[in-house]
Amino acid sequence: MIVTVTLNPALDITYRVDGLVPHRTHRVSAVDERAGGKGLNVARVLHTAGEPVHATGLLGGDTGARVRALLDNDGIASAFEPIGAETRRTITVVDSDATGFWEPGPVVTPGEWSAFRARFVRLLGSASVVVLSGSLPRGLPADAYATLIADAREAGVRTVLDTSGEALRAGVPAGPDLVKPNLDELIALTGSADPDAAAAAAWVERLAAQVRALGAGAVVASAGADGLVAVTADGTWHARPPEIVTGNPTGAGDACVAALARGLRDRTPWPTLLADAVALSAAAVAAPVAGAIDAALAARLRPSVIVTPLSQERPAC
Repeated sequence: MIVTVTLNPALDITYRVDGLVPHRTHRVSAVDERAGGKGLNVARVLHTAGEPVHATGLLGGDTGARVRALLDNDGIASAFEPIGAETRRTITVVDSDATGFWEPGPVVTPGEWSAFRARFVRLLGSASVVVLSGSLPRGLPADAYATLIADAREAGVRTVLDTSGEALRAGVPAGPDLVKPNLDELIALTGSADPDAAAAAAWVERLAAQVRALGAGAVVASAGADGLVAVTADGTWHARPPEIVTGNPTGAGDACVAALARGLRDRTPWPTLLADAVALSAAAVAAPVAGAIDAALAARLRPSVIVTPLSQERPAC
């Protein structure tokens, strides 16, 4: 069982428009409403792929009740800790790209956090991998994910961390088995930026290696359209998609995390795991909303993903 933790979930609302123009009125051609937040997107991708998954986190108010109902409608098993404050909403406007509006979210009390942690420890008994995704709501300490990583390690459960800011900075030294930062998060965590090299896999590798040295078991970093760079105890790889897929990139990172969690559970060799992660990410871009995937596209792309040991990409000295 893979358990996904979403401490700051949301009611995701997606509007589709022909073109987004600031300071203008827009006619919306389609509206989609989903249970959202990074961890719930991961859970939905895993559920769609037929994987056993259990979603947990914090939910409150009428918005939280709507999120829970949508998860039930999707057939996703869940057990959330109730909180007094209202769960947030997120709005994504999609034309040829995506523009997001994120509400700040609720304030969580110390008592609510303690109750959730007790629930989490109970869930670890049936978990093989835990995914810790997304932002922290107000009221939680920056080391909240670090605390959950320590709880999981004590229970012998592997962890995937996908967050940003101070939560990422505090979480990496706790020793998650895998961290999945994007390029901006790598730069913020390492304090290193080189705009001329931003697209170079070797440069991303150096930043990922710095993050791994802080305590992570492995780092799989997003290089945007250039795929993924993995720095692990077993080696380093660059995984590139065989073609560029256009669409809604909002849930691509979450689909990647879903593939990585599945691969950790199955102890899949890194090249195969990375090919799966790249294909599933591309399949999420082609889907209309975050948390959905184009399964046929993923199956078509997976055998053609180019996975190269980074030592083979470097020019000889």
